[in-house]
Amino acid sequence: MRSEDLISSFGEIARSKDMDRDTLQIIVEDVFRAMLRKRYGSDEAFEIIFNPKQGDIQILHIQEVVGDWEVEDPVTEIKESEAKKIDDGFAVGDEVAGGLDVSEFGRRAVMTARQTFRQRIRDIEKEQVYQEYTELIGDIVVGEIYQVRRHETLLMHEDTELVLPRDEQIPGDHYRKGNMLRTVVKEVRRDAGSDPQVVVSRTSPVFMERLFEVEVPEVHDGIVEIKKVARIPGDRAKVAVESHDEKVDPVGACVGVKGVRINAVVRELSDENIDVMQWSDDPQELIARALSPAEPTNVSLNQDEDPPRARVEVPADEVSQAIGKRGVNIKLASQLTGYEIDVYREIPADEEDIDIEQFGDELTEETIGKLKRIGCDTGKAVLELSADALARRADLDRDTAKQVLEIIETEFEKGPGIIESIRQGRFTVESVQTAEAADTDGTTPSEASTESADSKGPGDADEEPAEAGAPAPDADGEETVVDGPAPNEPEQADGDSEATEEGGDEEVEEQDEIPQSPSEEQQEAESTPEEPEVRS
Repeated sequence: MRSEDLISSFGEIARSKDMDRDTLQIIVEDVFRAMLRKRYGSDEAFEIIFNPKQGDIQILHIQEVVGDWEVEDPVTEIKESEAKKIDDGFAVGDEVAGGLDVSEFGRRAVMTARQTFRQRIRDIEKEQVYQEYTELIGDIVVGEIYQVRRHETLLMHEDTELVLPRDEQIPGDHYRKGNMLRTVVKEVRRDAGSDPQVVVSRTSPVFMERLFEVEVPEVHDGIVEIKKVARIPGDRAKVAVESHDEKVDPVGACVGVKGVRINAVVRELSDENIDVMQWSDDPQELIARALSPAEPTNVSLNQDEDPPRARVEVPADEVSQAIGKRGVNIKLASQLTGYEIDVYREIPADEEDIDIEQFGDELTEETIGKLKRIGCDTGKAVLELSADALARRADLDRDTAKQVLEIIETEFEKGPGIIESIRQGRFTVESVQTAEAADTDGTTPSEASTESADSKGPGDADEEPAEAGAPAPDADGEETVVDGPAPNEPEQADGDSEATEEGGDEEVEEQDEIPQSPSEEQQEAESTPEEPEVRS
């Protein structure tokens, strides 16, 4: 093959790759030098002259003239006798430049040169792609979808393949071959010997920032600055913005008239909900704004921990809003502010609650410690969370979280015991004789009830005896709840019934005797000034 034909083929390849002449010249010289090194072992004694305009190449072999018996390297040296054959004027020490024809290398060497030329072009293209897209990291590119795979989607942008991995796609997006798609360049990967891989994303917060720059002129011009973006792709996002011009409202500029600007961003992000808020350099104020739509009443910071934590108190009816569905709102607020946020329910002064440490008999110290770390320091604060949310936030397994909720719910449903109710004056307890006591002393249950009624005072002896187990009026005309088993139940009554059994016979024989003194519980109940509450 002639040198002209080889250079012509090189030129065609270069034009198809849109390569400039300087690059082509460098590649051609490198290819021929590789051929020379392969044939002669070195290319130091050769000079390549390439003219890309005319498409010709000239290879000169430069040798030093030495004595006929002094040649050590035939590549760089030539005998004096051989030099004189070229020109009689050459002498020892002169340099002789002889031309080489490409055909002298052989067909195999020429084919190798063409393959080397193509490989060099590919290497240069890889380097160009790497350099070009490395500069585009963080910028939006529009590519055409040409292949949809299970774990990734491939796009074509200016003859360069872009890779959109599955985890960089917005959940719920559906792609079709031939559609145009906007993405942001996330990174460019390059492994040794392989093509550079351009990775693009639609879930990166930077993608949302670039969309605002496209849709909001104030953001593009730098008047409004996007300080930070927190996203849960496809679900919700929070954007903190700040204005560098007092006359420009940053939130209003991003939303636009009737939401025109922000709606364009929402449509591009598959209807992702976006909350735009004003940035603040005060962490407490920023945290309060980030928890919108909830309105915290108090925010306290703990900078000693890593990451720092914030204790936020919100009204009881806004706890669910502060946490958000599946914890989305508090998660985004934490991402935006950089603080681990613990939401506490604000407890009114007149509301009864139970400190979480009071459940030490049922819960382990480790579990109580985990609950306090997330702000659940009272029973009702724990009940504000579902089992899944409690397990996730407190780092508990779901069965333990369910058990914790059941223990606390049971405690609140159980309410105060009988003794506690007596102390609070809610009702009094009066004994009823058991069936065994009736058999022993011959007193029927109804008669025992009559005795209890008579024991209230001498003036009540003529009153109609009350039925066993039913409320009976006491000495002050107030109703008394009879607490004890029914007449047909064989169980032993409280300690009060024993006091009734001791004086039972005497009361039946003689009604006019001094009535038996009431039990200690009755005395304490009767001494309570507030009106007793009737409980069944």
